[in-house]
Amino acid sequence: MTDPALTHRGLARTSFPFSDRLYRSTWSLVWLLLAAWTPPPFHRWRCLLLKAFGAEIALDCRVYGSARIWSPKNLRMDRNAVLGRHAQCYCMAPIHIGENAIISQFAQLVTGTHDIDQPGFRLIARPITIGADAWIAAKAFVGPGVTVGDGAVLGACAVTFKDLPARSVYVGNPARFIRHRANFTTPSPRAAL
Repeated sequence: MTDPALTHRGLARTSFPFSDRLYRSTWSLVWLLLAAWTPPPFHRWRCLLLKAFGAEIALDCRVYGSARIWSPKNLRMDRNAVLGRHAQCYCMAPIHIGENAIISQFAQLVTGTHDIDQPGFRLIARPITIGADAWIAAKAFVGPGVTVGDGAVLGACAVTFKDLPARSVYVGNPARFIRHRANFTTPSPRAAL
């Protein structure tokens, strides 16, 4: 007979306390009822909902209703950051999206994985940091523990499990360096809203 602690269901039950699962279930229901269907311009409303569930988020951020955030209390978004359409923010550990950074449509930021060398596939969660003015392009994937430097670009459909230096451009799977951004300078901060 299979040990229930080793099954996927058993793993989830032992990885997160009931209070955390209740919080995430409530969050999912609130997002579905009050945000997922809202028109694109309702960014401020969606930011307020995220704040109500513990996110540290500037109210001028743009978060689309089709984006999915696993746990808002692990999300931090600085001024003018974007979480695009159908973006996945699997924030089992903290995710910080810097000022003016863009997470494009269908991109995935995934902080959790499993230790494949352990019998129960023990959960491992490590934070992700996306620097200011960085761009994670459409359908790109950023894995656990990665830091994307200020102004760096991860091209469409690219996959990285390693840090990307500031102002660098990476493409492919696995992501490989192709060049530095030409004439890149950090934009001046926007005036307060």
